[in-house]
Amino acid sequence: MAQQQLQVLKALDAAKTQLYHFTVIVIAGMGFFTDAYDLFCISLLTKLLGRLYYTNPGASKPGTLPPNVAEAVTGVALCGTLAGQLFFGWLGDKMGRKRIYGVTLILMVVCSIASGLSFGHTSKGVMVTLCFFRFWLGFGIGGDYPLSATIMSEYANKRTRGTFIAAVFAMQGFGILAGGIVALIVSAAFKIKFPSPAYQDNPEASTVPEADYVWRIVLMFGGLPAALTYYWRMKMPETARYTALVARNAKQAAIDMAKVLQVEVFEEMQETVERLAKKSKNPYGLFSKEFVRRHGLHLVGTTTTWFLLDIAFYSQNLFQKDIFTAIGWIPAAKTMNAIEEVWRIARAQTLIALCSTLPGYWFTVALIDYIGRYTIQMLGFFFMTVFMFALAIPFHHWTSEGNQIGFVVLYSLTFFFANFGPNTTTFVVPAEIFPARMRSTCHGISAAAGKAGALVGAFGFLYAAQSQDKTMTDAGYPPGIGVKNSLIMLGVVNFFGMFFTLLVPDYNGKCLEEISGENEIEDEMIDDRPQRDMFDNRTTPV
Repeated sequence: MAQQQLQVLKALDAAKTQLYHFTVIVIAGMGFFTDAYDLFCISLLTKLLGRLYYTNPGASKPGTLPPNVAEAVTGVALCGTLAGQLFFGWLGDKMGRKRIYGVTLILMVVCSIASGLSFGHTSKGVMVTLCFFRFWLGFGIGGDYPLSATIMSEYANKRTRGTFIAAVFAMQGFGILAGGIVALIVSAAFKIKFPSPAYQDNPEASTVPEADYVWRIVLMFGGLPAALTYYWRMKMPETARYTALVARNAKQAAIDMAKVLQVEVFEEMQETVERLAKKSKNPYGLFSKEFVRRHGLHLVGTTTTWFLLDIAFYSQNLFQKDIFTAIGWIPAAKTMNAIEEVWRIARAQTLIALCSTLPGYWFTVALIDYIGRYTIQMLGFFFMTVFMFALAIPFHHWTSEGNQIGFVVLYSLTFFFANFGPNTTTFVVPAEIFPARMRSTCHGISAAAGKAGALVGAFGFLYAAQSQDKTMTDAGYPPGIGVKNSLIMLGVVNFFGMFFTLLVPDYNGKCLEEISGENEIEDEMIDDRPQRDMFDNRTTPV
C-alpha cells in the first residue's frame, strides 16, 4: 500500500507562512468578531429592555424581562446558530466553501441592522420583531462556524495550521471586548447628554425616552465590521482541498492556489484524479459503518466536549451581570438609572474580556502547535473545574464586603482557561480530523452540539441562579438553587469535559490527509506516465 498525496496539497502543506495566510485570518476572523459581538452584546442590554418595556408604575424595583421573554431574547439567536451550523455545514460540503461564504455574511449584516430597527408601539411588538431578526442573525452566524474553520484549515500549512485556525477563532475575544466598549461609549454619551435620577429617587424619570436608542445603536453596530470584509470574501478562490479532493479537479486547484500563494504547484493529470475518484479506498458516507469505525469516536469526542464546554461558557458570559450583582460588584438596580446600569454592566464585561478572555485566546494561538490540542483542552477543563469549585464552595465568603475583588480574579481565571483551553480547541479539532468531503458537515454537527449546550446553559442558568428565597427572585421567576449551587453544577460539567477529552486525538505536525486517512490509493493505480506528467507540467509560481 502506498500513500499518495496530490502534489498541490503537498505544496500547500510545505508552503511558508505568507501574507495571504494573514489575509485569510482577517477575512474569516472578522466574521467571528461579528459572531461574538452579536451573540454576547445582548447580555448588556436585557436589563435596559426590561426597564423600558416592562416597568410597572409604583413598583419598588425596575422592570425586568418576564421569564419567557428573557428566554426568547437570550436564546433565539442560539437556536438560529444551531440551525445555521447544521445547514451551512452540510451545504459547504455539497456546494463548496466559497460559494456560500458570502451568504452567511449578508445575513449577519442585514439582521444586525434589522435587530436595531425592531418596530412596534407595544412591548410585545418590539420583542417579537427583535427575536425574529435575531433568529436569522444567529442562522448566519451558525454558517460562519464550519465554513471559516474549514477554509482556514484547508489553506494553512501543516506546521502552523493550529495557530491559524485558533487565530480566526480568537477574533471572538475582540468581538466580546468591542461589545463592551461600544456599550460603554454609547451609554456614557447618553448619560452625559440625558442625566436622570436613580430609580429609587424618581422611578418615572430614571428611564429617559432616549434610552430606547442605546440598545438599538449597540445592536446595529455589529453589522459594520462584517460588511467591510464582504468584498474580500467574494474574491477568495475555493480551497484547493475541496477542488482537488471533492470536486476532483486538481488542475483547477493548482491554478487557484497559484493566484494567491507563492508556492510551486503542479497542474496534475486529471486522469490521476479520476482514478482516485473511482478506486479510492474511502468512499464511505457520514452514516456508514466505515465512518463509525474510522471516525465515530472522534465525532462523539468533538460533540460532547463542545456541548459540555458551552454549557459553562455561555452560562458565564450571558449571566455574568447577575453573578456580579449577587456578589455586590454591580449595585442594586434601584440605586441606578437605566443608562447607568448599562454602563456598569458594560464596564464589568469589558474588564473581564480585557484581562482574561482575550489573553486566553491568544495564549492558545501562541502555543497550540507546540503543546498540542489535546493537552490544551485537558488543562483548560481541569483549571475551569478547579476555579469553579473555588468560587462555589466558599461562595458566602466572596459575597462579604471587601472580598469581591478576589471573586472577580478567580472568575476571570475561569474565562482565561476556557479560552486557553476547550473554547478554542473544540473549534479547531473538528476542522482537522474529518475527511474533506464531510469536513464542513462534521464541524457543523460538532458546533451545533455546542450550541445545544449553550441553550442548556442559557435557559437552565436563567432559572437555576435565582435565589432559593422566593422574596429575592426576579419578577416572574420561581425560586432556583442559587448562584452557589449553579456554580457547583458548572464545575461538575467541566469535570466531565475532561473525561470526554480522552476521545480527542492528538496529531501535531501531520497533514490533513494523513490525519483523516484520505487519498490512499493502491500501488497499481500509480504508473510511470501520470507520475512523470505531474512533475513535467508545472505552473510558474506567482
